[in-house]
Parts: sequence; C-alpha cells; structure tokens
Amino acid sequence: QVQLVESGGGLVQVGGSLRLSCAASGRIFGINDMGWYRQAPGKQRELVAFITGGDRSNYADSVKGRFTISRDNAKNTVYLQMNSLKPEDTAVYYCDIRLGLYDYWGQGTQVTVSS
Repeated sequence: QVQLVESGGGLVQVGGSLRLSCAASGRIFGINDMGWYRQAPGKQRELVAFITGGDRSNYADSVKGRFTISRDNAKNTVYLQMNSLKPEDTAVYYCDIRLGLYDYWGQGTQVTVSS
C-alpha cells in the first residue's frame, strides 16, 4: 500500500559528498514524519536524521554539521545531503515514513566511503 524508493548512494572518497533521495508513494494522507536510518554489517540500525510534518529536524550527533535533511511535500520526497563524508559513514541507508503508529521502509541504498 505504501512504497518508498531510495536513490543516490554510491562510492565516494573521504571528504566527498552525496545526496540521497527517497520518494514515497501510495495511500499517504497529509504531511508525515520522514527520516533516514543506516545500518552497517553486525551493527544495529541507527537514526541519522528525521524531519517532522512541521519541518523540524533532528540529527545524530555523529552527523551534525555535515548532513542536512529536507523534504518536498508535493512529491512526498525526503532528501539527505551528506558532506565531508567519513569512512564510518559507510552503511546501507534506509528511508522511513511514519504513518500513524506504523513505519514503512525502503529497500536501502549503499553508501561506501573509502580512503
């Protein structure tokens, strides 16, 4: 009923930049909270950034000052601009939308930062 598709991942060098996009479609009403999470092998999925329906955003301490989350409500799309990338940013990045009490997830996009 709800589908999210991430794009924009890839391989970059330390200090480089990427912009991730996530388009949500389906039975979506209103403006909902959306966010980005990431998961590295053997580690728990962790919150990277989140933006509310009121356009208020939060970031993990590890990405503050480097990443920026934004949204286009007309397109039900959320973006993550990632600058000054570090090797520890390497992970699969997942898009999330909160609909009421439920979370819906995309398939993920791989981000690899190499030295």
